[in-house]
Amino acid sequence: MSRGPTRRRVVVGAAAGCGRRYQGYHDADRDRPYARYMAQRTSPAPAPVADAYAGPALPPGSIPGFGSITSDLAPTGYSTVETGYGQSADGVAFAAVRTVMPRVTAAMWDWWFGWHSTEAARYKLWHPDAHLYAALAEDRTGMDIPDTAKYIGNTTFVDEYVGPKLQQLGIGFRDPGAHGFTVPTDQTIVFGRVGSSIAPVDLGWLARQVRPVDGGAEMRSRFHLNLRGLHVPDLKQAACAVRRGASVDPSDLVLGIDLARDLMLHCGQEMNHLAGFLPELYEEFRS
Repeated sequence: MSRGPTRRRVVVGAAAGCGRRYQGYHDADRDRPYARYMAQRTSPAPAPVADAYAGPALPPGSIPGFGSITSDLAPTGYSTVETGYGQSADGVAFAAVRTVMPRVTAAMWDWWFGWHSTEAARYKLWHPDAHLYAALAEDRTGMDIPDTAKYIGNTTFVDEYVGPKLQQLGIGFRDPGAHGFTVPTDQTIVFGRVGSSIAPVDLGWLARQVRPVDGGAEMRSRFHLNLRGLHVPDLKQAACAVRRGASVDPSDLVLGIDLARDLMLHCGQEMNHLAGFLPELYEEFRS
C-alpha cells in the first residue's frame, strides 16, 4: 500500500565536513554498536493508519486548526480526529496519527530525540526505507543535562522520503510549556517548527504527545503544514544538502493532500517500527 521512495536525486557525495546521503546501511555502518537494531525494511503501519491511507481525505471543515493544538493534545481525552489526513479551507495540510506502543514510556522518547540525530545511522533505525541523513545544530549528547534539554532549543537537519518526494528539512524544537501545552511528569510533548534546510521557507508545525496507557504508551502525532513564514537556512547544511547535483525541486514543497496522506503513512510506519525495539535500545544505550 505504501509507495516506495523514488531515488531520482539522492545525494551521493558530500563536501568537506558534510555527511553523505544514501539509503540503508553501508559496510562501515554495520560496525556501529547499535547496528543490530537496523532492519532490512520498515515495519508496516498499523491497520488504522493503513485504512485511513486507503480512504478519503477528511472534510476541510472537520480538520482541527493549529490554534487548538494545545487542547487537541490535552493530557487526557481524545480529539475528534486521531488518525487521518486532509487540507483545511485555508490551505493547511493536516495529518494525525495515533500509535499504540507496548512497553514504551515517554522518557524513552525524550531520550531518543536527544540521541538519534547525531549520526545518520541512528536516524535510519527509525525508518530504514526512507531515512537518509541527520545532523544536529549542536551535539549535546555528552552533556550532563536532562534528555529534553538535549533537543529543546536545538535544530535537527534531516533528509527523508515522504512518499515519493525527498524532503530536506530543518526542525527547530521548541519548549512545549512555553507554547501553552500542559505536560504531566509521566508524559512528553515533542514540539517543533518545520522548515526547509535548502529554501528560506518555514513549512509549519509538528507535535507528538506521548502518554501512558495500559501496557505501555500511546503517541498522538499532529502535523499542520503550510508555506507561511521565512527563515535564513543554515548555510553549511544547505550547501551539504545540494552538493553533487542535488537541486531544489519546487514540487517537493507543495504542501497539499498528497503530502498529508503520505506523511500520515510515513509517521504510522516509523513510530510503529521504532516502538518495537525502543525499550531495548534505550536500556542498552542511555547514558
